[in-house]
Amino acid sequence: MNKQEIAQFELNTLELLKNVMDPEIEINIVDLGLIYELYYDGDKKINVVMTFSTPSCPLGDTIKTNIQETIKQKYPNFTIDIDVVFHPQWNTAMVSEEGKRILGL
Repeated sequence: MNKQEIAQFELNTLELLKNVMDPEIEINIVDLGLIYELYYDGDKKINVVMTFSTPSCPLGDTIKTNIQETIKQKYPNFTIDIDVVFHPQWNTAMVSEEGKRILGL
């Protein structure tokens, strides 16, 4: 797989993650700005770098599980690593234009 194919795969996977909702506010985690980076190794490993809206997010484990399950439904033999970081700290400026429209921001 070449770099362009890997980049397209990463974009497609990011689009797939729009099916994962933040259960507290019912907006997908991509438009909410919780996904900072997504890497695909070109074989069977995806690494997601993300954050939560607050460090003490009570549903963080649920969101991570939903990410794993969503990707595994399409790519059952893939390994998915999720790194949760809090730098930079999430803020509403990270919400996409679509997310802002949904949230009425």
